Amino acid sequence: MNKKINYLSAQLTQNPNLPAAKAMLYATGLPEEYFKKAQVGIVSNWYEGNPCNMHLNRLGRSIKKSVHEKELVGFRFNTIGVSDGISMGTPGMRYSLPSREIIADSIETVANSQHYDGIIALPGCDKNMPGVLIALIRINRPSVIVYGGSIASGYYKGEKLDVVSSFEALGKRKTKKISEEEYKNIIKNSCPGAGACGGMYTANTMAAALEAMGMTLPYSSSTPAIGADKEWECFKMGGVIQKLLQKDIKPKNIITKNSLKNAISLTTALGGSTNLILHLLAIAKTAEIDLTLPDFKKINDSVPLIGNLKPSGKFLMEDIHAIGGIPVIMKYLLENGLIEGDCMTVTGDTLKENLKYVPSLSFDQKVISSINHPIKKEGHFRILYGNIAPGGSVAKITGQEKMKFSGRARVFNSEDAFNRSILSCKINKGEVIVIRYVGPKGGPGMPEMLKPTAYITGAGLGKEVALITDGRFSGGSHGFVVGHITPEAQEGGPIALINDGDIVTINAVNNTINLEINENEWDIRRKKWRAPNLKVNMGYLYKYSKTVSYANEGCVTDQFIET
Repeated sequence: MNKKINYLSAQLTQNPNLPAAKAMLYATGLPEEYFKKAQVGIVSNWYEGNPCNMHLNRLGRSIKKSVHEKELVGFRFNTIGVSDGISMGTPGMRYSLPSREIIADSIETVANSQHYDGIIALPGCDKNMPGVLIALIRINRPSVIVYGGSIASGYYKGEKLDVVSSFEALGKRKTKKISEEEYKNIIKNSCPGAGACGGMYTANTMAAALEAMGMTLPYSSSTPAIGADKEWECFKMGGVIQKLLQKDIKPKNIITKNSLKNAISLTTALGGSTNLILHLLAIAKTAEIDLTLPDFKKINDSVPLIGNLKPSGKFLMEDIHAIGGIPVIMKYLLENGLIEGDCMTVTGDTLKENLKYVPSLSFDQKVISSINHPIKKEGHFRILYGNIAPGGSVAKITGQEKMKFSGRARVFNSEDAFNRSILSCKINKGEVIVIRYVGPKGGPGMPEMLKPTAYITGAGLGKEVALITDGRFSGGSHGFVVGHITPEAQEGGPIALINDGDIVTINAVNNTINLEINENEWDIRRKKWRAPNLKVNMGYLYKYSKTVSYANEGCVTDQFIET
């Protein structure tokens, strides 16, 4: 074995002036002959309280076994996770996006302090994926990611279910579209076991993006959480990390402007979550790559929507697996010039080389449409600007909603206030719902508005109202919704100045979002506005609200650090 691959760990194990380091490694059970072997940190987002993550400890054991079989030393450690589905619509959801920073910081801390030569990361849920990748870019040593995999679909009365089904069921129950018994049975059958939420929501969007960027093995993002295929992927990790160590291939060799563009192109074609934009902006900043909102718009205008996937379509990630997996779709995009094939990947080969022997996409299925007959001729992401969002905003318009919406504003200064209103049947057709003071600072933590969008859909108002917010949306959200409005209300952004009854006009053709009032009225309202106190005054969320950047910058927390 090439001695160079243990360069970092040797600074501890081969240094005669660090007896305590050796003593502690002996205490872990490490034999003396293993002190000269490269050490690999195996980090997992395992915890028992969430189906997305509860199986990761088992997968981690398989990965460690494969590492040892390649004469490497594997040390497992954990980082945190937050269950978006459990915390959704509660104050706990404020911690979801901020958890990305804790994940990144904690992995960086352990990997650097322990001098691991390489890292294998095993994420399972939404913020896990960008969190681990940000860390791997920071430490920039040979690394690979294994996605924990997607959950199987639930079933009730012959219909496929997922976690969003349970949210939408509450709206249906409140409007008496289903009975109490049906409501309970939908909840009981929505999530049948381990794995991340099954649609093209944020977890699967980010997993597909990681595969397109080259940071996972081919098929990782579409391989289900439970089954021999995921176990086999884990058993291959020893050989993968060994090759990366020997060739000294690092994340910054893989994460480039072109690989980020590939991630955007694939997830645009599949109808992915708007959270992708936040996370890729943060990943790009970490990798010192110039990526901005206009880059997303440019790709969105050239890549058609071809994925008939939930939340706006019919199918789940398990259905992509059944038709050949994500590589089949990437090969199709490569053949049509929509992704770049010369990007390096964790296999040690380029993306084009990885896809060489992948079968071609068959159109004898209903999950993926052809580029010649797409669901929508351009992508579903819309970057909107206007007097409400001078710094930009993000919409997810699949073509099944209206492309234009104008209506009178109904303003709510919290998510909870809106939820109470719609569950009391007090929302009217034609209104533009405004939920504000839920941005990165105002939330704090920019919580997702899945409950509001699910309640709107469940109440049968999905095509009858629009919703705008300085918060963000779950990948499970759909409808005529606009989020990430910048600047946010807490910072005195124009969204803070909207009043009930104002006319709001959203145009997803011209990509504009405007309030129909004159400049004099704007001035009057600006002078009257006063910033409310932050909702917290201590703890992690207080530190986060004091350091987090705007949504159009990726909500990173290191912008004040001088370089």
